[in-house]
Amino acid sequence: MPKRSSTPDLNQIATSIVEQTTREKNPAAVALGRLGGLKGGKARAAKLTAKQRKEMATNAAKSRWNKYHKPG
Repeated sequence: MPKRSSTPDLNQIATSIVEQTTREKNPAAVALGRLGGLKGGKARAAKLTAKQRKEMATNAAKSRWNKYHKPG
């Protein structure tokens, strides 16, 4: 008699992933998350000093540049 694998079948895994991603979402929770996302960046920027914002912008620019132009 052949031994059975203890790992789930690939089709079962795929089915469970599809089920998890296609569930309906709570509209109230979606609205709250969107509201927080809309005000989050502005609120964070208001807390930062000009020097902090400049450092963050410089680091972001360097990171973008190095992504395509590898140093050395």
